[in-house]
Amino acid sequence: MSFLRLNHVSKQYGDLRVVQDFNLNVHKGEFVSLLGPSGCGKTTTLQMIAGFAEVTEGSIELDGKDITRAKANARGLGIVFQTYALFPHMTVRENVEFGLEMRKCPPAERRERALQTLALVHLDKHVDRYPRELSGGQRQRVALARALVIKPPVLLLDEPLSNLDAKLREEMQFELREIQRKVGTTTIMVTHDQAEAMSISDRVVVMEAGRITQVDTPLAVYEHPRNAFISTFVGKANLLHAAVVSGADGELRASVGSVQLALPPGTPVGSKIVLALRPEKMTCTADGGGRCEGRVTERFFLGNQWMYTVDTPLGAMLVSAVNDGDAPREVGQTVGVDWEDRYVRVIGTEGAAA
Repeated sequence: MSFLRLNHVSKQYGDLRVVQDFNLNVHKGEFVSLLGPSGCGKTTTLQMIAGFAEVTEGSIELDGKDITRAKANARGLGIVFQTYALFPHMTVRENVEFGLEMRKCPPAERRERALQTLALVHLDKHVDRYPRELSGGQRQRVALARALVIKPPVLLLDEPLSNLDAKLREEMQFELREIQRKVGTTTIMVTHDQAEAMSISDRVVVMEAGRITQVDTPLAVYEHPRNAFISTFVGKANLLHAAVVSGADGELRASVGSVQLALPPGTPVGSKIVLALRPEKMTCTADGGGRCEGRVTERFFLGNQWMYTVDTPLGAMLVSAVNDGDAPREVGQTVGVDWEDRYVRVIGTEGAAA
């Protein structure tokens, strides 16, 4: 049963509709990320859940209760802002206790709950420090503890890791997920970072131009994107424009130039389709091998892998290869490009794939 439900929610500012017909059911204890580029409506959606922005159309339900018009402070939700919003004149413990104090919690209970929550986020040895005396990661954990200590039904995270450096951000991703699993709080996180959303979420809601384009597990979003936008926003993909033909054996084929790829049944012969193929599902072979021949025009060293741009009769294609210590392909080198048809995804008909 859904714990948090958004029913046909829309938000409009004047003539500008920033969120359109948003429908989402979140289960209790689930970690869901709203993922999309800047301006897609993800933060506005979070603000409507929090009660900071009014819903233009639709409704929001929490544990079976309609909270669409409830004030933010009446919803009891925990929120971690992008800037953390810590009180600089308060110690770590006082910051964490603040929400409990506003709820008239007795001092002894406030202190006990604050210390327990700070231990959960590994800050129990820093309770008397001030925010200015903490690192970015520590301040982020104080903000998280302050949101969790009130035992909210839902935790809302507004790009909580965006102010951290790359290494610390990666460490905090897994720490955040570990803490969420321990406390079991239903969590909604807004992010534009694909790796962040994919690594710690139970489900990912991909948004574009105010609309949901796909809701699924991270693996399904990556392996089975529903359109061209998702296939190129979540990871990298080669997009191929193909015509559906019937092969000599009667099986359906996607014809891309001189190359034919196997297709599952159900696509009408003669239709124009768009295919997606991930770079890591492809390989560079010796000259004369593979499905087609090409010339390496660019290469990029990414540490654990090489990324090549290969000019082929099908167009420029990205091909990645694991850095196994062997000599990489050289720019200007002629190579074969190969893949298995089972990795090719049909993501739409031509003119409707975006």
